[in-house]
Amino acid sequence: MKLQPTNGRQSQPFTWRPYLLLAIAPLCWAGNIVLARSVVDIIPPVSLAFWRWTIASLLLWPFAHPHARRDWPLFTRHWKMIFFLSLVGISGFNTLLYLAMHTTTAINGALIQTTMPAVIILISLLAFKEKVTRLQSLGVALCILGAGLVVLRGRFATILDLSFVEGDLLMLVAVLLYALYSAFLHRRPSIHALSFLIYTFALGALGLLPLYLWELRHSQAFALNVDVVASVLYVAAFPSIVAFFCWNRGVELIGANRAGLFINFIPVFASVMAIIWLGESLKAFHLIGMLLIFGGMVLFNR
Repeated sequence: MKLQPTNGRQSQPFTWRPYLLLAIAPLCWAGNIVLARSVVDIIPPVSLAFWRWTIASLLLWPFAHPHARRDWPLFTRHWKMIFFLSLVGISGFNTLLYLAMHTTTAINGALIQTTMPAVIILISLLAFKEKVTRLQSLGVALCILGAGLVVLRGRFATILDLSFVEGDLLMLVAVLLYALYSAFLHRRPSIHALSFLIYTFALGALGLLPLYLWELRHSQAFALNVDVVASVLYVAAFPSIVAFFCWNRGVELIGANRAGLFINFIPVFASVMAIIWLGESLKAFHLIGMLLIFGGMVLFNR
């Protein structure tokens, strides 16, 4: 007689799926940071964000509209939560990131994002009373210390003379917004993943429309050339559709706190890309900050 495997053993071959999904997202987002840094001179930040979400919505619509139509009643009942998630995770975070890249480096922006797991945990603790152990708290503290070292560029006198780089501060605000998105993601209505993406993407683009029109009026128009088109198509497809689908599903499978730790892969991917394509260099404070961040990640996982 053959012994039947237990339920736990049956599920083991599939445990890699959420972790693979959560690794794909930071790879795409690292590319987004590096590209945003490389196009600061050819396309304004709000324009890049607006066209990113507009084109992402158009690309997604043929696949998402049957689900979105079926889920419309749920959307109308829970539109406030969906609008909130769209405001902080789609409109706010990405626009601030693109603004930040005008005054900071891609490596700095990527490393500052690694504070996101700590911020997610703090928001979860305050808003939902989720428990955090002392060891996990120490891990969070190390992540924050590492990111702080990057923001200060290894010079703690920066705190005294308040000589912060504007882009670094914008990245910190952006991190707070996306941490809110991730922490509250479990409060979204039970609708199809594609429905959720098309609703949040479309609302995100709509929310940026007034800012986009203001930017067109007060800044120089950008030329519609091959580089601009290719850049917008990339950010519309990979950091938007692919990354958000993978991230949302990964958070759904293992929770925001554990999923948030995968943000720490962004500086690894982004640093390699920035060194190859942008000619940026790793400094000692980058390496020390990265070690502190990854040390915190290990402690939290324990």
